[in-house]
Amino acid sequence: MNALDLLLGLQRIRDAAFSRLAATGFHSFGRRSRILLPFRVGNPDLIAVGDRVLIGAGSWLMTPSRDFPAPVIELHDRVRINQTSITAVQSVVIEEGVDIARGCYISDHSHGFDDPELAIRDQPLVRIAPVRICRGAWLGQNVVVLPGVTIGEGAVIGANSVVREDVPARAVVAGVPARLIRQLA
Repeated sequence: MNALDLLLGLQRIRDAAFSRLAATGFHSFGRRSRILLPFRVGNPDLIAVGDRVLIGAGSWLMTPSRDFPAPVIELHDRVRINQTSITAVQSVVIEEGVDIARGCYISDHSHGFDDPELAIRDQPLVRIAPVRICRGAWLGQNVVVLPGVTIGEGAVIGANSVVREDVPARAVVAGVPARLIRQLA
């Protein structure tokens, strides 16, 4: 064993220990799920994590509001996210076996920007609508999913796409805004 192997082994032990300790703060936290550090979370008691979920290093899970009953963010079994930001005030559901590449942003709300006297962050939320990413979908790197979107089962979202509208099952979409490229068999 070389020094790198030793360091990687220690990192895995650290992340496993962190995951086990952090699990108690979540609404639910499934077997064999892991959080890789560094990681940011807001109101973890409003977040449900299924079995064998991998939350990659640099991910953020934020639930800034307590206006809806828990859980507000649901990561079902075998979900993998990597440097992903998910923020929800009502509902973001990511179903079983979804893969989300690096740098994705998913939100069920957006800020208003009508008042020129107020910073955007201080303005009220103008759109709150649930987001659902269905079983087996794949989101490429840097995808943005906006409020009210449902991404169908087995859909593929191309890198750097902005998804503003629902995506059918087994569809390949890409672009800004995301548009249908083809339908898979």
